[in-house]
Amino acid sequence: MTEQQHPDQNRNQDPIDQEKPTPAASASPEPARTREQVVLDRMGGRRGFIYSTIPIVVFVTANLFLPLVATLGIAVSVGGALTAIRIIRGERWTSAAAGLVGVAVAATIVGLTGSAKNYFLLGIWAYFAGFVIAVVSVLIRWPVSGIIWNFLHAGKYRWRSDRSVMRAHSLATLAAAAVLGSRFVIQQWLYLADSTSGLGIARIAMGTPLSALVAVVGFWAFRHSSKQLIKRPDHAPEVPGDGRR
Repeated sequence: MTEQQHPDQNRNQDPIDQEKPTPAASASPEPARTREQVVLDRMGGRRGFIYSTIPIVVFVTANLFLPLVATLGIAVSVGGALTAIRIIRGERWTSAAAGLVGVAVAATIVGLTGSAKNYFLLGIWAYFAGFVIAVVSVLIRWPVSGIIWNFLHAGKYRWRSDRSVMRAHSLATLAAAAVLGSRFVIQQWLYLADSTSGLGIARIAMGTPLSALVAVVGFWAFRHSSKQLIKRPDHAPEVPGDGRR
């Protein structure tokens, strides 16, 4: 017959053994992902910026040694392969296929015009359109950065009535405008100079580094807005029907 353990014997156990955490308890929980991080992931994440430069490098390099038709075929094939890799890696098919669509449209323009430099034509004028939209949005006091932040938070906060928040989003939007405007001016100049290789170099050099800079300023504006409007009790959510957003 086994001897029953007295309840008080548990109290005499080594305190170190009693306080030793289990592996599950010792593991720190993963931090919650912010809305901004979710949006970045849906855009392709950090790898998306890298994936977007590979077809450009391939196109410019192939154009130096191969006929235009072969160059276009290689660029589209590489774009398709990258899309397949991104989907296999578990990325959203919409963000993964966006790069392939861009390459296909650019290749179509080149095929119709017969000029390699037109591979960059759509992007050049997209920069100009983005520049105009960003500047106009700041002038009318609806900066694009603030509109995006407000959309991510279901339009619940009076973000336009807070001066510091408006200032932050205006700066973020103007930073994007500066990058888009500089891309348009330089690449349009290279386009008129018939420098296809120069366009490729400019697209890469002014791509990821400047996009990362704009992203830093944008996330700063987003976090400042969240700190000012969400965590402070004196900023009530937007009242339905109230147009001050």
